[in-house]
Amino acid sequence: MATLENRPFVKMNGLGNEIVVLDLRDAPVAVPPEEARAIARPGVVPFDQIMALYPPTSEGTSAFVRIINSDGSESGACGNGTRCIALYEAGRTGADHLVFESIAGRLDCRVTGTMVTADMGVPRFGWHDIPLAGPVDDTRAIELQAGPHEAPVLRGPSVVNVGNPHAIFWVEDIDAVDLAQYGPELEHHPIFPERANISVAQLVGPDHIRLKVWERGVGLTRACGSGACATAVAAARNGLTGRRVTITLPGGDLVIDWRASDDHMLMTGPAEVEFDGRLDAAMLGETTA
Repeated sequence: MATLENRPFVKMNGLGNEIVVLDLRDAPVAVPPEEARAIARPGVVPFDQIMALYPPTSEGTSAFVRIINSDGSESGACGNGTRCIALYEAGRTGADHLVFESIAGRLDCRVTGTMVTADMGVPRFGWHDIPLAGPVDDTRAIELQAGPHEAPVLRGPSVVNVGNPHAIFWVEDIDAVDLAQYGPELEHHPIFPERANISVAQLVGPDHIRLKVWERGVGLTRACGSGACATAVAAARNGLTGRRVTITLPGGDLVIDWRASDDHMLMTGPAEVEFDGRLDAAMLGETTA
């Protein structure tokens, strides 16, 4: 019998970022990578991340969350998934203020209707925090490029850790970049010992950015909350915007406020419940993905 067989799930999304919520607080088990990959297959319940809820370890928190990518690897942060579990827990308990724990720290969320504001914590900029393979003097722009050596398509990204590592390339037009071509190469570049999320960002104005993200362990997604946070703080650090910006992703808009008082990143956007169900043996069948 598969580990997750007969477990209920809720399918949700945040701006089209596909999320499966597994509430494992009553009977905690680890999510086997092979079962995560099986669930993610076309025709089963394709997802970008599983948000697996476990019993809390600190007083005043709702759950400890572990984040599993569609390739079975674990992630430290997922902003859209965080908004989804906040909406899920608000629907279950009636509370509008929820706090979760994660390997990246506490996630403080407030729910108003289907809109959720999530405190994504404090960004880290040191090369060893991201992490990079070796020291660099300034993570606002590092030596890295993709495309032909004599005429690179992408170069000089900003890098930041917002619970997971991100590299943001600033371009004139995100639609002119084939991120599906360059994303895999850059995600696995030796400069990123833990791989990285790769973004292309286009400055629209002093408070507006367009963004596309290749997510580590997932691929192209319609939205990436941690990518939006990383891009917002990178833009502010480079003097391109102020500390509050609207990030437009293929799935819609997120508002990121990099709070000056304590450097916490506040992300506001929608979440949506699609359907619920129960995992069965066929859904959890063997996969070689």
